[in-house]
Amino acid sequence: MSEPTTRPPSIPTDAPPVNRFTSALAHVVTDLGRNGIFVALIAVVVLFSITTSGVLLRPQNISNLIVQNGYILVLAIGMVFIIVAGHIDLSVGSVAAFIGAISGVLVSPLYLGLPWWAAIVISLLVGAVVGAWQGFWVAFVGIPAFIVTLAGMLIFRGLALVALGNQNIGSFPAEYRALGNGFLSFLEVPYGARGHIDLITLAAGALAIIGIVVQSLRTRRGRQSYAQEVEPLGWFLLKMALAVFGIGAFTFALAQAKGLPITLIVLAALVLIYGIIQNRSVFGRHVYAIGGNRHAAELSGIKTRQVDFWLFVNMGTLAALAGLIFTARLNLAGPKAGDGFELEAISAAFIGGAAVQGGVGTIGGAIIGGLIIGVLNNGMSLMGIGIEWQQAVKGLVLLLAVAFDVFNKRRSGGR
Repeated sequence: MSEPTTRPPSIPTDAPPVNRFTSALAHVVTDLGRNGIFVALIAVVVLFSITTSGVLLRPQNISNLIVQNGYILVLAIGMVFIIVAGHIDLSVGSVAAFIGAISGVLVSPLYLGLPWWAAIVISLLVGAVVGAWQGFWVAFVGIPAFIVTLAGMLIFRGLALVALGNQNIGSFPAEYRALGNGFLSFLEVPYGARGHIDLITLAAGALAIIGIVVQSLRTRRGRQSYAQEVEPLGWFLLKMALAVFGIGAFTFALAQAKGLPITLIVLAALVLIYGIIQNRSVFGRHVYAIGGNRHAAELSGIKTRQVDFWLFVNMGTLAALAGLIFTARLNLAGPKAGDGFELEAISAAFIGGAAVQGGVGTIGGAIIGGLIIGVLNNGMSLMGIGIEWQQAVKGLVLLLAVAFDVFNKRRSGGR
């Protein structure tokens, strides 16, 4: 007697066909919402390009935009880690001023006159010690980071004044100044009627384009190999074309100006290193776990105190680097250096999508947020808008960015 066979359930013949166009459109809309910060940056650039009659996008202004905002972008990288873990750091501006003062005393021929590289290394080590000091109180004593860094803001501002003797120190060696105001440009060829173009900068842009395209293709193929959903091919190719155009136009503008800024090289290295730490390291996963639910992270065996401690050591080191870049760019270490840096860095992280409650935030988002602030500053200055209105506009942008984040969380929670 034969056993009965099991038949698969029949599919109704009257089932509506899958609308591929609707599905693809929904994916595009979702992707645009997920990457709304890029759309916001493009909108701000287009707006100020129109209002400044194209001055914003001139090669020299683009180069100045990177050099003038490099220290804020460096601070934003460290700040986004702090915010993701559920903390805040109000002292980074004062720490940057303090380290700038220390480096000025170390490298100035009128004071200690150390070699430029020794002054930079010692300054970074002092920044790490400052971060360890604050991390100790936060991680092992249990004082909230808001209080610790508020105290640090006062302490290190005072120490900066002490180190400088309440006066300016200036005139540093050319190698030191190159960190904040130098350019890599040694292979120029004639271009246009009276201009030159740097081939090294163009080569760097080509390498960046190749890297992004290869990485995007690998990511897409990896998802397909695991049968995961991928974006429509047309939308993927359009994004790649826009990325290639954007990077190409950016590097072409830099090549027409002074070449590749040293600040941009440092920033690119930091983005690469910290992007790997954030996305592919155990430490990065621990930071997100702590920010998402600290108690659950502790129960799962994560050493939250050690993670918090090293986060502040990292923040102190990056604040020191930002102070070095700022001091080198101005060729001056002054008592007023670093004023408002902490607000700019925090704003960049939040505008870039970091969540107020922690657990959410990316390096790329913080960089885009910092660029939005930089474009706002530069564009309004080119339009002749006063500093009082510039502050008001930046505050409004920060408020709207956080409100948008809160709105999205409530909407997703409701679903």
